This record gives sequence, structure tokens and C-alpha cells, in this order.
Amino acid sequence: MAKSQETFSKKDKEKNKIKKRQEKMMRKEERKGSSKGGGLENMMAYLDENGNISDVPMDPKLKKAVDAESIEIGVVRREVDPNEHIRKGKVSFFNTSKGYGFIRDLETQETVFVHINGILEPITDNDNVTFERVRSPKGWSAVHVKKA
Repeated sequence: MAKSQETFSKKDKEKNKIKKRQEKMMRKEERKGSSKGGGLENMMAYLDENGNISDVPMDPKLKKAVDAESIEIGVVRREVDPNEHIRKGKVSFFNTSKGYGFIRDLETQETVFVHINGILEPITDNDNVTFERVRSPKGWSAVHVKKA
């Protein structure tokens, strides 16, 4: 006759697994019974007519009709003046052999970099110029530069 494959330790481990499973189920049932949640109704939140959160539903008589077309999301676009971006400045330094220089903005007194590619007509030091500022990876640069 063949000997049984189940040993005492295997039976003991199986009993422990079943016991742990039952204890886990008991704890789960206890948590369900003693929870404060009380179901979906206690978790619901409502908005009143002013947009405030409350725990009671809004009175249907206070409901207002809103035209969905009248709702604006974001900032209202403003009209762009083409002359708004044009600034005035004075060339503080320009190296024609290397092709770069700096312009001092007359409004903000900031120094703006200018490259030969952004110049429309030749400039030299101390020239009054008009230009547009654009953001470059290293800061502000002047483009469309021409004498004033």
C-alpha cells in the first residue's frame, strides 16, 4: 500500500490558511457594520443656487436657466494694436564684423540683444532705432530693427 502524500505539516498549513481567511472575512464584516459612511446617500453633495456645496438637494423653484452660449471660458481676447509691439531705442553697441550688438530700450531702459539677421537697414552705435522684442532661449532679442 502506498503511503499518503499529506503530512501533518501540510494539513496544519492548510488549516491555518482557512482560519486566516475566515478571520479576514470576519474583520471585513465588522468594518462594514461599524462604518460611518452609511451608503451612497451620506456621500452625496449638492450645489445650491449660489454654487455652494450643501448636503441637501436644491429647491427646483430656485433653479435659473443659463444660456450655454453666454458662458465664456478663459480671458476675453483683446484687440491687438500693430504699433503696440514696436519699441524705440538707442544702439548702445554694435559690432559690424561679428554681426551683433545691443539696443537700450527707451521705455524700460532694458538692454536688448540684436543680431545682424534681425536688422532691416544698416545701423551703427548711438543710432535711434525702432524694433520689436521677441523671446529667445537666452532672453529678449530685437527683430525688424530699422533707423527711426
